[in-house]
Amino acid sequence: MDGIDAPESWERCEDASGKQYRCGKAAAEALDAFLAASRPTTCVITDTDRYGRFVARCQRADGRSVNAWLVRNGWATDWVKYSGADFGAAEKAAKAEKRGLWQGAFQSPCEVRAKREPKC
Repeated sequence: MDGIDAPESWERCEDASGKQYRCGKAAAEALDAFLAASRPTTCVITDTDRYGRFVARCQRADGRSVNAWLVRNGWATDWVKYSGADFGAAEKAAKAEKRGLWQGAFQSPCEVRAKREPKC
């Protein structure tokens, strides 16, 4: 997803009470429910990453941005390095409302991946 960074399915975070949970799995489940509400989803490819995977901005059939929704609901962060801060306001709102990842403690998904594979 272009301009955002979401946790990996195996990634663990802490909820508001300090209990660990698989935040990547929770993010994927929330995304699945969001996409199911208005199909099909369409994506515009904006780039390819270093692994040759497509990077895209996506929207549901009703026109809602998937990338922005993930950040606004706290399931991804604005990856300023790639977004130019396009999702900064959405992240600020999610953080203020303690949504998704922001309900407790988490490390940047990029930092978590870097522990497994350097070059974030």
